[in-house]
Amino acid sequence: MTAPLPPAPAAAVDWAHIVLPDTWPDRLRLQYLTHPWLIARSMIRKRKRRLELPPDMPGRERLPRYLLQEFHYLPNGNYSKSISSGYANGFDKVMLGSLARARACIAGHLRDARRVLDIGAGAGHLGGAMREAGIPEVWALEPSPYLLQHAARRYPGLQCVQGVIEDSGLPSGQFDGAGACFVFHELPPRYATKALRELHRLLQPGAKLVIAEPSASQLQGSMISLWRRFGWRGWYFRALAGRVYEPFLTAWHGTNHAQRFADNGFDLIQDEDHMPWRLLVARRR
Repeated sequence: MTAPLPPAPAAAVDWAHIVLPDTWPDRLRLQYLTHPWLIARSMIRKRKRRLELPPDMPGRERLPRYLLQEFHYLPNGNYSKSISSGYANGFDKVMLGSLARARACIAGHLRDARRVLDIGAGAGHLGGAMREAGIPEVWALEPSPYLLQHAARRYPGLQCVQGVIEDSGLPSGQFDGAGACFVFHELPPRYATKALRELHRLLQPGAKLVIAEPSASQLQGSMISLWRRFGWRGWYFRALAGRVYEPFLTAWHGTNHAQRFADNGFDLIQDEDHMPWRLLVARRR
């Protein structure tokens, strides 16, 4: 018989309606040609800066230092209304729909769970896929209040919480499943280890942790071998990987994931390459 889940705490903030402060990208007048170019230039030139966060931004004081940089060369990262909106709507198109398939796969593995955690929820797309798969209760954990607002507005059934997975502040044994899509490779290695320890605390014994992360296949071999294996998509995703800023990706690809899971109380039960993403399914001991 399945053990009952403890009562869930109420979400503390109405993220769909809270008023968030503007950051510098929000103050640009995008109807003028020069201002879109200011945004595009940082990505074309691979230029990155330290984030500028308003003093009244929710959760500002709790953000770890590794998050205070412009991942993917996005101006001010995911900390603005305008850029986070474009990222929420455009990233799937850049990935040619592959992440929609990854999210459906994650949700399918967790469809028998009753309460799951969407780790690094972003704009809530994975949480939405989990709800569509029939999971009755989905909690979305995300550090950016701007992305969290997109998630709350687009998927009203999600329980949205601001925070980071390595120190979530959520009660122990709260979930019987968890999933993440393109999150763990953005954590420094020691934070990824802390995240697994925290997930061991949050998940009930036997619960599944299902994650999709970038595949290393797109970076391996010559361009000829890449074409033979994956056709034009292989070339496309290699070029894309070379244009985005992912400071911890190399460390992620070099990790012995089975050993890391084992060291932190999980058994890796499935590891599949679906270039450009890789599926890892683990079970909490």
